[in-house]
Amino acid sequence: MTEDAYTLGIEEEYLLVDKETGNLAEAPEALMEACSSKLEGQVSPEFLQCQIEIGTTVCADIDAARSDLKHLRSTVAACAGEFGLAPIAVSCHPFADWKVQHHTDKDRYNQLAQDLGGVVRRMLICGMHVHVGVPDDEMRLDLMRQLTYFLPHLLALSASSPYWQGVDTGLASYRLTVFDNLPRTGLPPVFHSWAEYERATGTLIELGLIEDTTKIWWDLRPSHRFPTLETRICDVGPRLEHTLALAALTQCLTRMLVRLRHQNLRWRVYDRFLVNENRWRAQRYGVTEGLIDFGRGKITPVGELIDEVIEILTEDAEALGCLPDLLRLREIIEGGTSSERQRGVYAGARTAGKDHDAAMRDVVAHLIEEFHADL
Repeated sequence: MTEDAYTLGIEEEYLLVDKETGNLAEAPEALMEACSSKLEGQVSPEFLQCQIEIGTTVCADIDAARSDLKHLRSTVAACAGEFGLAPIAVSCHPFADWKVQHHTDKDRYNQLAQDLGGVVRRMLICGMHVHVGVPDDEMRLDLMRQLTYFLPHLLALSASSPYWQGVDTGLASYRLTVFDNLPRTGLPPVFHSWAEYERATGTLIELGLIEDTTKIWWDLRPSHRFPTLETRICDVGPRLEHTLALAALTQCLTRMLVRLRHQNLRWRVYDRFLVNENRWRAQRYGVTEGLIDFGRGKITPVGELIDEVIEILTEDAEALGCLPDLLRLREIIEGGTSSERQRGVYAGARTAGKDHDAAMRDVVAHLIEEFHADL
């Protein structure tokens, strides 16, 4: 692998809310201009006018990613604050109504609205994407087949979307319920060569159904713009350090699979039917009810699985200089995901005598506070 291997890039989508009410707010043009002038191409509007997207530069390691992401989050928060707004890093707003939102007037988003009809109107959701440098095309496809096994683990740890339009959905990640209504989503198909991948995606491009592979939204895909594998399954999370822990996990998993390859070994590729069952369990329960360990043939607590993963990846984490970040995954297990914390805030507010609407606003206030906690 070249020096470009295992470099990192992190993309996050935020929702903008009114600081006082917690209501969603559309980004004023002056806010976007202020962010753009300070972040020089690292910030952009998203599909809905209440969203904003940021992306780090190419980072050599987790420490560089931490510095860049902290700067991005701090700048967006400061600029938003000048307009009485605040960003929240959560995959679904606890009580907003998608039906009253407006999409951003850009050619790409106008075309999306036309192509996808009513399905795309419900896209009041945000995600977090992690790019890991894998310069060789064939290796990217080989690693994609193996890394798919771990996507439910990443989803379970990142879950941050229990509420939808003021209702507790019973899910840890309701975001995927919305996102999976789009075409070309879900677990990636199994491709056995880069040529096979290009033939399949090229068919859609040649037919004019998509202009390029940026319109393919699998949970894991080869990036269209960069020599990276892009992991897209994670909910976006309010805590910066938890985001970096998930990025470290993704980076270490990639290195581990390359390490196995150099030893003429590989991670077993399980049937997508089975991996999808774990994806559902992660979507439904987060880290609270366990995932299927296919080797043992039983449902195993997520904490136990993560301990095993950490043990397997310790060598890789030490080589990449991110062992403390990898170990922080245990903090998520012990303290709960964002979904669990949000439910805890709501329950506490109700116990204190607040009505449903006030308790929902407490959840948003909690998310604002958590966004700033690590800055």
